[in-house]
Amino acid sequence: MLEQIRIILVNTSHTGNIGSAARAMKTMGLSQLYLVDPVDEPDGQASALAAGAGDVLANAKIVKTLSEAVADCGLVVGTSARSRTLSWPMLEPRECGEKLVAEVGQYPVALVFGRENNGLTNEELQQCHFHVCIPANPDYSSLNLAAAVQTLCYEIRMAYLNKTRIPQEESEYPLSEDLERFYVHLESTLSNVKFINENHPGIVMTRLRRLFNRARPEAQELNILRGILAAIDKSSGEK
Repeated sequence: MLEQIRIILVNTSHTGNIGSAARAMKTMGLSQLYLVDPVDEPDGQASALAAGAGDVLANAKIVKTLSEAVADCGLVVGTSARSRTLSWPMLEPRECGEKLVAEVGQYPVALVFGRENNGLTNEELQQCHFHVCIPANPDYSSLNLAAAVQTLCYEIRMAYLNKTRIPQEESEYPLSEDLERFYVHLESTLSNVKFINENHPGIVMTRLRRLFNRARPEAQELNILRGILAAIDKSSGEK
């Protein structure tokens, strides 16, 4: 079960943080580390700070984009502060661990961490179904990347150990790549019918992403929505 949970670090600038994150993961039984466009690939400093988690570090997968890292995931949770212009469905750390464990039996799931200095971009956060915020001291809420990884991996492990008390999710949800195809189709259709400006989809598409992430349509429901869009395309003369 834990082998299907991905810890994803985006554009990490310090290799030591990658090694420390690998160590934090292994202490909680996690092994799937993904690195999205790291400034530098793991080096000697990363290996030194990984300590006994050299295997997690050695097997880390390096990809260019977050989309590539989560394409086959059915649940993606991004770490974020609450103070965003457009609020997103939020989870507490304990809820996050329980939700990841409840759904990991169906498909890979991912927990995404951003850059050390400014976290995840709004575009990256919009690729996540939920956001999670660690309720740190508001007077000094800056957590080191590895400390944040350790905190949330601990919650995952506690949920895993208590999994008999957590009802397993039975609904079938679409994978991240399927949702992205839906959003591309939705934007195209809305542009064709002149609901949005093709060159400036702007806040409308962001709000629609938030709406569908909050509603979280099941796979069958997403197929219905795609069918509706196809019917609109056909009636408006678009292929």
